[in-house]
Amino acid sequence: MAATLRPPKQVLLLHALRSLVYHWVGGSGSTCCLCPLGETYLRNLEEKLTQNKLILKEELRTLLHLCTSRDDVELAKHVIYRYHAENRNITLGEYKFGPLFVRLCYELDLEDSAVELIKDQHLQGFFSDSTSFNILMDMLFIKGKYRSALEVLIQMKNQDLKFNKDTYVLAFAICYKLNSPESFQICTTLREEALIKGEILPRRASCFAVALALNQNQVAKAISIFSQIMNPESIICTNLNIMIHIQSNMLKTLIDILKDATEGNLSRFVKRHVFSEEVLVKVREKVKDVPALLAEFDELNKKLHRSGQVTAYTLDALLCHTPSDRQSYTVLLNKRTVSRRTFQPLSQSLWAE
Repeated sequence: MAATLRPPKQVLLLHALRSLVYHWVGGSGSTCCLCPLGETYLRNLEEKLTQNKLILKEELRTLLHLCTSRDDVELAKHVIYRYHAENRNITLGEYKFGPLFVRLCYELDLEDSAVELIKDQHLQGFFSDSTSFNILMDMLFIKGKYRSALEVLIQMKNQDLKFNKDTYVLAFAICYKLNSPESFQICTTLREEALIKGEILPRRASCFAVALALNQNQVAKAISIFSQIMNPESIICTNLNIMIHIQSNMLKTLIDILKDATEGNLSRFVKRHVFSEEVLVKVREKVKDVPALLAEFDELNKKLHRSGQVTAYTLDALLCHTPSDRQSYTVLLNKRTVSRRTFQPLSQSLWAE
C-alpha cells in the first residue's frame, strides 16, 4: 500500500488562513485585529525573512489579505522586496500583486507607502499594470496631493504602460488642478499622442483639458478641443461653452445661447440646459459695460432661475464631481459595506471597489 502523503504544516496553515480570508462567517462583528492564526502567520513570515528563506507567491498573496495596520504593511513591503528580488526574471503569470498592495494602502490611508514602492526602481516590473497607477493617482487626487499624483503619472509614462480611459481622465484632472504652464504642456502632449494612436478620449477627460486651456488663457486651444467633443450636451460642456464665449468676447452669441435655453414650452421630461451660478456671474461681469446686453442678460437670468436651470455648484465642483451610480435601486441596497479583504466597514469612497 502506498504511503499516505501529508502536506507540511506551512501548507496547512496557509489553507486555513485562506479559508478564513475568503469564507468569513459572521460572529460578534468585531474584526479590528487579526485572529491568533493570522498573527502566527505574520510572525512566521518575519522569521522566513530573517532566515533568508524563499517567499512563495501564495504566501505573499495571503499576507496582503491579512494586513490591517501600518506595521503589517511595513512587513508586507519587506516581503515584496524579497519576493521581487527572487522572481524579477521569472514570468509571474496572470496574477498581479500591484493592485492588491495599492488597494491595501487605499483602505488604510497609506498613500505614501504606495508612492514609495511604485517609484522605487528596485521594484521595476512589480507594478506592471495600469490599475495600480490609476488607484494610486485617484487616492492622491482625492487628498489634494496633485504634485505627487503627477509624479506617479510620469512614472507610469516612463514605464511605457498603456493608458486606459480612466488613466486619461485622472491625468487631465491632475494637470487641470495643478494649472501651470508645465501641466498644460503635459496635458497637451498626452492628448496629442493619444489622438495620433487613434484612441477616443473620454468626454470627461476632454472637459478637463478645455478647462485647463481656459485657465491658462489658451482660448484657441480650448475651442479646438471643445469642437472635438462628441455629444457636448452635458452640464459641464454647457458651462465650458459659456466660458469659451466669455473669454473669446463673443457676447452677442453668448446672449443668444442663454436665450435659446430659456425659450420654448419644453416638456418636463425634456432635459434642459443648466448653468452654474458662478458662470452666470462672470457673464454679467463681462456684459456690464454694454447696457443693452446687460438688460437682456438680467431678464434671461431671472427666467433661468425661475425655471430651475441654475445650480449653485461651481464649474470646478461640476468637473470634479463623481458621477452617480446608474445601477438599479435594488443593486444599490445590496452594495457591499464590508471589505472582502479585511471584513471591516468600507468608507464611502471604497463602495465602488
